[in-house]
Amino acid sequence: MRIGLIGTGRIGSFHAGMLSRHPSVDALVVTDTDPARAAVVAGRTGAVAVGSAAEVFEAGLDAVVIASATAAHAELIGRAARAGLPAFCEKPVALDLTGTLAALREAERAGSVLQLGFMRRFDAGYAAARAAVRSGALGRVHTVRTVTSDPAPPPAAYLPLSGGLYRDCLIHDFDMVRWVTGREVAQVYAAGSDGGPAMFRESGDVDTAAALLTLDDGTLATATATRCNGAGYDVRMELAGELDQIAVGLDERTPLTSAEPQGPGAPAKPWPGFLERFGPAYEAELDAFVRLVRGEAANPCDGREALHALRVAEACEVSRRERRPVELTEIPGA
Repeated sequence: MRIGLIGTGRIGSFHAGMLSRHPSVDALVVTDTDPARAAVVAGRTGAVAVGSAAEVFEAGLDAVVIASATAAHAELIGRAARAGLPAFCEKPVALDLTGTLAALREAERAGSVLQLGFMRRFDAGYAAARAAVRSGALGRVHTVRTVTSDPAPPPAAYLPLSGGLYRDCLIHDFDMVRWVTGREVAQVYAAGSDGGPAMFRESGDVDTAAALLTLDDGTLATATATRCNGAGYDVRMELAGELDQIAVGLDERTPLTSAEPQGPGAPAKPWPGFLERFGPAYEAELDAFVRLVRGEAANPCDGREALHALRVAEACEVSRRERRPVELTEIPGA
């Protein structure tokens, strides 16, 4: 199998390493807006570096992996659809609903395969939580809590391109609330704080956010996120039911210290970032894509699945801006 990779930044470089080791991948063609960066990745992985995305699409591919800047995702998805190539794309499809819906329509009209990169669906803890909910082990689930906390803010130049904290970061939590519980979000009420570095205020973003989600069966979920968690990279999910409660992401590396005299202290080696915490999940999602292209597996997260999480993020942005509850029926794309 011959795969093209567009984008060799941090996550693209990680994907290149995984694809270069995959037994079903015979050749890898990479490109980046920074040719030197693409050359370094190619040298390390044995890939062939080319000068542009156009050259990637002319390289006789079987599939393409899109790990470029978010602003380029929709156009590249459309190009893959027109070329008849299966595509894997990092989330989100686009920075807004209009661009997302247009890209999804083009892929659907072409009948092409599109898998979105929601890697937490491949994490062992989230998968176990989903199984526990579906088996009834927790009884009626009444409360869900999610946390996503980055250890340090991203570069200032990234913020205007990210789509904001809800679309860039909390969108993973919104996907997990749906995927784990099997329910849809019916209403959101969100707030954000920009009390951290000035670059957040300058870009119109927030560094810390919280959202109350009401699911379609009445279950309440809270989702919080921050870019300023000095203790380390903290991603957790708690599900409380009438029979039991469980937590995802609670282990010896969770950057959390108990205030109780006999409680656990700070971890010796807290999670430093998302690639370390979710490395196995990232590898599993790309393996699933390769098997999907080979006709050996179903699509684990198609474009419409990703759209649901983006609509929740959009509702949160409206709620934060207008300081009111927002029904998901107000957001286009249902």
